[in-house]
Amino acid sequence: MTEQKVTRIYMVRHGATQLSAEDRFAGAVDVELSDEGKFQAARLAERLADDAITAIYCSPMTRTIQTATILASLQNTPVIHKDGLREIHHGHWEGMRRLDVESQFPDEYAAWEEDPFTFAPQGGEAGVNVIARALPIIREIVLEHRGQNVLVVSHKATLRLLISSLLGFDARGYRDRLDQSPACLNVLDFKDAVRARLMLFNDVSHYANQPLRSDGRLSKWWDAPKV
Repeated sequence: MTEQKVTRIYMVRHGATQLSAEDRFAGAVDVELSDEGKFQAARLAERLADDAITAIYCSPMTRTIQTATILASLQNTPVIHKDGLREIHHGHWEGMRRLDVESQFPDEYAAWEEDPFTFAPQGGEAGVNVIARALPIIREIVLEHRGQNVLVVSHKATLRLLISSLLGFDARGYRDRLDQSPACLNVLDFKDAVRARLMLFNDVSHYANQPLRSDGRLSKWWDAPKV
C-alpha cells in the first residue's frame, strides 16, 4: 500500500493592529496592521523563508492581506483570498471597546460569554456559523495541496474555532481555553482531509523571547473565582 503524504498547514493570525492594542471588537472592521504588526509579520517571514511554502491563502481583510503579503515576499508565492477565512462578525459591538460593550449590553455580553458558539450579538455571527464557512476552505486546501506546505492567514476567533473543530475539542470553550497572539504560528499536519494532528500552537518565538501571557482579553472563565 502506498503511504499517504502528509500535508502541512501553517495557520497564522494576522499581526497586531491599533484596534487590537485598544482591545476593541474588530471582526468586521477593515483595519491595517500597525508598525508592530508589520514587524511581527516580517520576523515570521524570515522564520519560514526556507520552508518551501507552495500556496498562501488569507481572508479578504486588509490586515490579513498585509500579513500574507509580507510572508509571501520571501516565498515567491501568490496570495489567494478566501472569504470563508474572515473573522467572526460581532454585529453592533464592532469597533467598541470590550469594557464598553460589557457595561452597555450586560445581558447580551453575559449570554455571549456563556456560549459564544451558538449565541451571537445583534447583527453578528455565532461560532458555529464561522466553522460552517471556514472549515470547508481548509478541507479544500488539504485536498488540493496533498503532501505540500501551505500557509493560511486568518483571525483570532476563526483560527481557534478551526483548531477546536479539526482536533475534536468542544468548541463551546474556544474563548476559555485557547488563545491566538498577533502573528502567531500554528502548525497542523494532515494525513487526509479529516485526520489532523497539532504540531505547534500559538508560537511567537520569532518576535518574543517567551510565550505571551494570558490576559483579560479572553473570557472571564480564566479569572472567575473557584466555587
